[in-house]
Amino acid sequence: MTDLFERLPQPPLPELLRPRKLDEEVGQAHLLGAGRPLRLAFETGQPHSMILWGPPGVGKTTLARLMADVFGHAFISLSAVFAGVKELRAAMEQAQHHLTRGQRTVLFVDEIHRFNKSQQDGLLPFVESGLIVLVGATTENPSFEVNSALLSRAQVHVLKPLEQDDLRQLLDRALSHLGNLGIEAQAATDLLQRCDGDARRLLHQVEQLANAARVAGRAHIDPALVAEVLADSVRRFDKGGDQFYDQISALHKSVRGSDPDAALYWFCRMLDAGADPRYLMRRMIRMAWEDVGLADPRALQMANDAAATYERLGSPEGDLALAAALLYLSLAPKSNAAYQAFNSARDFVKQDNSREVPVHLRNAPTALMKDLGHGRGYRYAHAEPHGYAAGQRYLPDDMSDPHWYRPTDRGLEVRIAERMAFLRGLDEATGS
Repeated sequence: MTDLFERLPQPPLPELLRPRKLDEEVGQAHLLGAGRPLRLAFETGQPHSMILWGPPGVGKTTLARLMADVFGHAFISLSAVFAGVKELRAAMEQAQHHLTRGQRTVLFVDEIHRFNKSQQDGLLPFVESGLIVLVGATTENPSFEVNSALLSRAQVHVLKPLEQDDLRQLLDRALSHLGNLGIEAQAATDLLQRCDGDARRLLHQVEQLANAARVAGRAHIDPALVAEVLADSVRRFDKGGDQFYDQISALHKSVRGSDPDAALYWFCRMLDAGADPRYLMRRMIRMAWEDVGLADPRALQMANDAAATYERLGSPEGDLALAAALLYLSLAPKSNAAYQAFNSARDFVKQDNSREVPVHLRNAPTALMKDLGHGRGYRYAHAEPHGYAAGQRYLPDDMSDPHWYRPTDRGLEVRIAERMAFLRGLDEATGS
């Protein structure tokens, strides 16, 4: 029997180095520093139900386990990916059994956003009664993925990716555990960059490197071994999730803010993480209309030409065309006057009644319509001086001029404003 236990596989490094005391936890100083919310909860002995929101590998599970240990609570862990009504019922029965022995329970629900509404609602009475202290972990925005009723009974704590100093501390701890395996400075830098703030990823990769070094008979890890053993890192980027929309928001705002370097940075970040270039291409066309507009109509042409080039070449060759168009959009004069005018007109029409078309603008394809006066008094603009029928109105008779489109003093819209002022002068000369 002893031999059997000796042959059991050793737990992976992240589990072996999981903090057993709060002071061993690294990172999350905004929550665990002196006077911060979770530190106060631990020190005052007042546990509360919570939702821990953050990317993978930042300590959500560890904090839940530490909470149970510090408060002397039983610990039950469920994964919302696999658990259903049966598992939830069993967990509550187990928590009730603990309570009969005078012990409360921390119920940790990993990926809590995967529970449907009824499953989340099923937790409410047990949280309210105090039978369990709920700790839910999620990588998704709880505002969208967790029921409002459950959110009102659990405090949301946002966990951040680990800083480089935090990761370095973990790296030193891991190397010491592995027998003071050495690592060159550049190799350490390369390794930490690959981890992207994820402690679990770091420890898994250190374990891989240690095994590779042992097989190769090496006493230290160098940059060549890091490059040889570890696959290219994948940055945090959840297609369709918060990371995705946060980064596309940063890209759009960088273009709007006329910062070409920032625009290129976010563009390359998204490409590097696997974003579909065609999606970025469509967003750039939108930027050309929304943020450059009539201040530089060539921006739209650039965006469309880049899109056509990408469709012909694909990646990676076509990526350059998108990048060049992105730079043009960033540096072009900006105007949202057309965008604002459209929104104002659309909102007005949505809440307004159906006004009649003025008689002089109505179509008159038949004799009856002509007898009714349709088209009478209409002046053909091309036959007028300057190609403009000064004084003729085109809005409904009972509607004043709303002046929705107000060109800016940037780019081509300077000339557009001059043209509009000239036409208004012609109208005023007619007394209209």
